[in-house]
Amino acid sequence: MKPTFAIIGCGRIARRHAEQIDKVGKLLAVCDIVPENAKELGKIYGAAVYTSAEELLANEPEVNIVSICSPNGLHATHAIACLQAQKHVLCEKPLAISTHDAKKMMEAATKNDRKLFVVKQNRYNPPVMAVKKLLENGSLGNILSFQINCFWNRPHEYYFDSWKGTKKLDGGSLFTQFSHFIDLLYWMLGDVKQVKSVIRNYKHPLIEIEDTGMVILEMLSGAIGTLNYTVNSYRKNMEGSFAIFGDKGTVKIGGQYLNEMEYNCIEGVKIENLAAGNPANGYGYYQGSMSNHDKVYENLVKAIEQPGYEFASAMDGMKTVEIIEKIYADAALK
Repeated sequence: MKPTFAIIGCGRIARRHAEQIDKVGKLLAVCDIVPENAKELGKIYGAAVYTSAEELLANEPEVNIVSICSPNGLHATHAIACLQAQKHVLCEKPLAISTHDAKKMMEAATKNDRKLFVVKQNRYNPPVMAVKKLLENGSLGNILSFQINCFWNRPHEYYFDSWKGTKKLDGGSLFTQFSHFIDLLYWMLGDVKQVKSVIRNYKHPLIEIEDTGMVILEMLSGAIGTLNYTVNSYRKNMEGSFAIFGDKGTVKIGGQYLNEMEYNCIEGVKIENLAAGNPANGYGYYQGSMSNHDKVYENLVKAIEQPGYEFASAMDGMKTVEIIEKIYADAALK
């Protein structure tokens, strides 16, 4: 029997989720506090429409899995309610905007014997998967240093009359725009020991968060590196890249969305002829990261059905939040 789903939050990203849910299961219900958004998505897929998560959970006992696509600051509230209602949960990034909330979500999953996962679609980009394999088999040797660049554009229209850019519901550019890069840092190179950071808001006076930041990181492994990010790239996204320097090889994943193998020089190894990645998510006046939600849902179903199946876990999501909190905490001291 195909799994049954509900979606909480019917904004742009919810459409990506609904498309993929329709391939692996059945979308039974949708919810949004803006009735028009819920009605529009519900009509496409023949799903029941709700304007409150509580009402949805009370009236949809057949739902197995809930996809959380609400604003960042509501992820914890919505996920915990779903877990308490005995639903498995797939949460859009970030898992939460505080480690405290992320831990509460994980506790709710354990207490209710349900599974909690987070969307980390950039793990499925072909060059990312190739570099992960190199790291796992030791082909790059001892990792010495790294460089992460995130040079994107978000115009004023992106933030206008929106939860985006607010402290309470957005949390910061590292949560909303660049948490995938932090996830890949943790997934590939392990945990962070300490950070030094500076953040600024130069071009977006109406928002409560930063639009630019520079970070120096030291990993528990001893590797050091930098994270340089901005949403002020003129007119369009410029680059999303991750370079890794090992004593047996150097690689750089680049392009606008970590979608190209820009450079590789590795002892005894040559990476070439990688499969083409999916196109970026299009949102009208800007583009987001790679659209790998097909792979997210294929693996989600397997992870729920098969104990121990490797998939982006709540712990992975919590570690991303923890690293971002370290960066913001150090910046606040400046």
